[in-house]
Amino acid sequence: MLSTLLLGALVGLMLAFTGAGGGVLSIPLLVLVLHQPMAQAAPVGLLAVGLAAALGAALGLRQGIVRYRAALLIGVMGMLAAPMGVWLAHRLPATPLLIGMAALLAWLGWRAWRDSALPGGEATRLAQVPCQVVAPGEPLKWTAPCARALATTGLQSGLLSGLVGVGGGFVIVPALQRHTDLDLRSVQATSLAVIALVSISGVGAAIGHGAVSLTLALPFAGGAMAALLIGRRWADRLPAAWMKRGFAVLSLLTATLMLARAGGWL
Repeated sequence: MLSTLLLGALVGLMLAFTGAGGGVLSIPLLVLVLHQPMAQAAPVGLLAVGLAAALGAALGLRQGIVRYRAALLIGVMGMLAAPMGVWLAHRLPATPLLIGMAALLAWLGWRAWRDSALPGGEATRLAQVPCQVVAPGEPLKWTAPCARALATTGLQSGLLSGLVGVGGGFVIVPALQRHTDLDLRSVQATSLAVIALVSISGVGAAIGHGAVSLTLALPFAGGAMAALLIGRRWADRLPAAWMKRGFAVLSLLTATLMLARAGGWL
């Protein structure tokens, strides 16, 4: 029980500090540390990540930093695209997919690290993004380019999630940073809202098939939710550059793990 709580806490901290990586971290922890079969680890991880993300999104809504209409659009498009990713995953070679995804994550990590170290010119870039906030605390100004950018983000996230089980925050966080002028806290909170939305269908299907072990899922999810609550308090005090570097390190670490899996070492 204690080990399950602590492992879930690692997932919650990851979500709190980066807005991503929960699913990528939870499944290896459940499989490699708790020795759970993949068929059981996947729905348990999804439930824990979904509940922790929902809690993070609720906190963000209370603070007024979740862009819920953007999250809804991204989430719906992601759910529509995920089945196509699953369909492709059963028809394309697994190893090239893993290598390609690892390369994408490494590139995203490199960009996040570079952006954290090169803040110059940020004001000029933000003035040109398609999705902009009218005034601090106000909603995004919806335009056709903004809607297209967010819908494309959702499609990419869903497709990659279906292909290799990774997508979610890894795609949403950098996309929101690229297409909007939201601050990092709002980006991460909105990402958590999307992850919570997308998790609903998967968790519902898993529970319906009796694939979720509640004796494992409840302490794992409880640890994730408790750690997210604690982590959000610390995350709000950290400089944005540190948060970006944390996302970069997580992306590069995940890329390394995916390469190891492609090579048969995991």
